[in-house]
Amino acid sequence: MKIREATSRLKAAGTEPLRKVYTRHGIGKKMYGVSMAELNALAKEIKTDHELAVKLWDSGNHDARMLATRIADPAAISSGMLDAWSGDLDNYVIADAFSSLAAKSRFAHAKFEKWSRSRQEFVGQAGWNVLTTLAMRDPKLTNAFLIEQIRLIESRIHLSANRVRHAMNQSLIAIGARNKTLRQRATAAANRIGEVEVDHGETGCKTPAAVPYIDKMWARREARAAKS
Repeated sequence: MKIREATSRLKAAGTEPLRKVYTRHGIGKKMYGVSMAELNALAKEIKTDHELAVKLWDSGNHDARMLATRIADPAAISSGMLDAWSGDLDNYVIADAFSSLAAKSRFAHAKFEKWSRSRQEFVGQAGWNVLTTLAMRDPKLTNAFLIEQIRLIESRIHLSANRVRHAMNQSLIAIGARNKTLRQRATAAANRIGEVEVDHGETGCKTPAAVPYIDKMWARREARAAKS
């Protein structure tokens, strides 16, 4: 698919009600207001097209960038391009989508280390999001490494930017779901941290309390094990 057709399809799929919703989520005016269902359907049709993804990202349009994260090739994206794209992040929605792409790349570990220390809110968010994905999917991560991340989360979370606090809380939950040792460490840290306050703006979104969420994940896991 050519960039002109992709842009035309996105524009046609946009709606005014969704533009109003997205505005409440902090997305700027350069958007069409395309639903996640429409974006996913278009991405499924296009499949992987890294060249098109780059052009979509370069357009600066929010919906185009969301589509770009879905069709970009994680094996083809370079370290430099990931850093360049991270510098364009201007809302938490695109930061979430972008970090999902980054977590699939061979640079995921390095980008977590770099971005999680950034003073830019959405870059920092993306960094901790990458760790959340790695904690859930990468068996090579050691307990020692993740215990160190728990320590960093505990010491920094209340001092971090708004969306970074949310991302750190998600990382703590993901680490706590990994194994029994990390569950104990993450739960203890979460109890010391207490409530994590995140401003979600004019939305119904909430940041979950870590301990009940970790407990719920373990309960589901144990229920599945009992059935099998």
